[in-house]
Amino acid sequence: MERTPQGSCAAPGRFVDAPTRMVPVAGAEFVYRDLGSEHANGVPLVGLAHLGANLDSWDPEVVDPLAAERRVILIGYRGVGASAGAVRDRFEDMAADAITVIRALGLSRVDLLGLSMGGMVAQAIIEQAPDLVDRVILAGAGPQCGPSLTRMTGVFVRGIVRGVATFTNPTTLLFFTRTRNGKQAAKAYHARLKRRRAGRDKPVTPAVLRAQLRAVNRWGHQRPAPSAGSIGPVLVLHGDTDRMVPSGNADALLQQIPDAQVRIFPDSGHGVVFQNRQAVTDLTGRFLHR
Repeated sequence: MERTPQGSCAAPGRFVDAPTRMVPVAGAEFVYRDLGSEHANGVPLVGLAHLGANLDSWDPEVVDPLAAERRVILIGYRGVGASAGAVRDRFEDMAADAITVIRALGLSRVDLLGLSMGGMVAQAIIEQAPDLVDRVILAGAGPQCGPSLTRMTGVFVRGIVRGVATFTNPTTLLFFTRTRNGKQAAKAYHARLKRRRAGRDKPVTPAVLRAQLRAVNRWGHQRPAPSAGSIGPVLVLHGDTDRMVPSGNADALLQQIPDAQVRIFPDSGHGVVFQNRQAVTDLTGRFLHR
């Protein structure tokens, strides 16, 4: 594990062999991976992972195409994986941590890619530090008080139980559709996650899942905060068969962010980014291009 001084730049590399680095801030040490070149054009892209994820949960065939043209920084949450400290159970606290890490890395302006829970953390970052954020991609995410977000715990637990009973990886059931296409996409996704063999992050514990589900439940009960002002361009990605964050949340986000671009992918579940990785990276690349 490498400790990184403030202001350190990325080194070229691939997701499977990018070093796991650590930055000490806000009373804890946060792990992150920094890909792409410091000479890449444009604003760095910061990735915020989904519920129950560590740094190894990122799809290499999503990260590498994005890092081919820009700097991509994947940040671990406090108390998750090899990051130290007590895990957070409020998205506002996760956002405050992410802001501190981003600034400790010497960055004053970033784009955000938030997957599921990460998209909710991204919204809290915008609320707390709008000057820090340029463009935002929200994938499989929902706004405060979004449709059925308070039911996610039940959906998640039922997915775990069914996975155990059928000897199936729970993310196959929770992230992908049950069509032939969805099952094939799930199998390929899990194979890609095994490509990184060395320097892997620490496993996610049950305590992390409980805390993050509490955060989702709180978010689902919160009334949306008044807008602090205009924000930059926003791209919303969603699967039409998302059981964890139903696609009505894309409409709810559009009501709060009328200028957002919205793309709903057919025959796609909560893992919309992983199931449609080529289309998503192409669309995201165009969206982030200045």
